[in-house]
Amino acid sequence: MTNAHVTHSNPDTDPGEVELHARNVEFDLSDSPLHWIPGSPVSSNMITVLNLLLPEGERWFVETFNEALPMVKDEKLAADMRGFVGQEAMHAETHDKAVHTWLVHRGIDPQPYLDQMEWIFRRVLGPRDGQTPQARQKHLIERLWLIAAIEHYTALLGDFALNCTWAENGADPAMTDMFVWHGAEEVEHRAVAHDVAAYFGDSPLRRGRAMSLALPFLVILLVRGFRFINSQDPTFTQMSVPARYGKCIKAYFVESRRGVFPKLGGIVLATATYFKPGFHPTEIGDTAQAVAYLATSPGARRAG
Repeated sequence: MTNAHVTHSNPDTDPGEVELHARNVEFDLSDSPLHWIPGSPVSSNMITVLNLLLPEGERWFVETFNEALPMVKDEKLAADMRGFVGQEAMHAETHDKAVHTWLVHRGIDPQPYLDQMEWIFRRVLGPRDGQTPQARQKHLIERLWLIAAIEHYTALLGDFALNCTWAENGADPAMTDMFVWHGAEEVEHRAVAHDVAAYFGDSPLRRGRAMSLALPFLVILLVRGFRFINSQDPTFTQMSVPARYGKCIKAYFVESRRGVFPKLGGIVLATATYFKPGFHPTEIGDTAQAVAYLATSPGARRAG
């Protein structure tokens, strides 16, 4: 698969219910180049932005789920929530620890962008003081549905990471392993945020409102981060602005056809699946494939 699309689980290999748990991992990026996909600086930098965007977002997921957890009386769902929280916390810690030093050593100071993400997820999207209990509950449900909508895209990206052509194109093994490990866990827990939001109150209006926010929100933050990295990357700073934009547009089409970057059209089309009657996130990705990778991930085996 070289495109972001909906992949259905194989019923012959589906392991059924999987107990979610955080895995200790260790990734050594000391030898990983900034352009970790050879000949693909645009895809390398755009995917690297996820290293900067995700940690604060995942800490926001954890905080919101911990706020909701005491209200959940379904023990199976509560157990899934605890597993989800553990995995998301490990994702945030891993990207912070592994990537910050890696970027600085390659001439990229990530702190201004990280500060912006902290402000957005802690101040703009965090809990609000001084609300009535009813308003606080309503705001919590809105945040849970926004998380479910964002998790729709992380599941799609996780499925892409498991099936893309990074390895065939000579991508750095350590960076590849980190992203595929993360993507596999996103596929593994892809249904949890949706199930939690539905538990607190499902409606087409809530789903639609969350999705109408999630896609432009993620695109804006990714493009902002991409421009931020490029402003410090000599590959791009030596170009004129028109040449830079021209290179990026051309590279997107070339690199997405090579399978090293998701086709944005596929992601937009996959958005529509969220509104199908009876849709459930288990329709995306393959649990067996995700679990199989997690059992063999070099980063997980190194830490284990």
